[in-house]
Amino acid sequence: MPPTLSDHIYQFVEKNIDGFHKRRLERLKNLKLNEVLKRKNPYLFKAKNLHVAHDLVKMLLDAFLSSHEETIFGEFMEQLAIFVCNQVYGGRKSSSEGIDLEFEKDGVIYLVSVKSGPNWGNSEQIKKMRLAFQKAIRTLRTNQPNINVRAVNGCCYGKESHEYGDYIKICGQEFWTFISGDERLYLDIIEPLGHRAKERNEDFQKEYARIVNLFTEEFTKDFCRDGYIDWEKLVEFNSGKQQSSKKQQ
Repeated sequence: MPPTLSDHIYQFVEKNIDGFHKRRLERLKNLKLNEVLKRKNPYLFKAKNLHVAHDLVKMLLDAFLSSHEETIFGEFMEQLAIFVCNQVYGGRKSSSEGIDLEFEKDGVIYLVSVKSGPNWGNSEQIKKMRLAFQKAIRTLRTNQPNINVRAVNGCCYGKESHEYGDYIKICGQEFWTFISGDERLYLDIIEPLGHRAKERNEDFQKEYARIVNLFTEEFTKDFCRDGYIDWEKLVEFNSGKQQSSKKQQ
């Protein structure tokens, strides 16, 4: 029996998911407490009425790691989407700058900018995507002026679906169906993504516990006084005015 699309997806995930786990572990190992403290809002954590150094450090670390993991896993999901479309419609990484996927279906050439979720960018980033679509379409129509081209912002999760005139936005089930023709695919990819996840997370959890303990010790030394969190010192470290330095002439 020839391999099915699900078989191909299993093989792709098995081959590539380790990259996600290795990158998140590497980021954790190389992380410094000062980097975390400078990138998160100290006022927010004060408003949560935190008093225990360990709790504050853990919450700061979790918030920092969550943002990073969202980014690198989003990149993996974008690669998976391109792979799926290649298997079904011969989709390929577009040669046009800013376009992730290009494929033809039912006489239409689709230019797709693949994003992790629906709330991926601000107005300037969306404008940049639109300009990339316009440039790619002009290039395609240079030698084929009557070619039928559609621009698509496809999101790997979410429920949004909108027509914006110069491009359409589709998310979640609708997106995975669009690039595969399979309405169940958005559910079927869950299982391969979870394959051996517990085993792959063991090293991360060990390192995570070590980092939390080390950061708690360092934080207590630098930002606690008489056993209490010194919020003024913490906020000053995070947001205090930098000392200006004059350059030598």
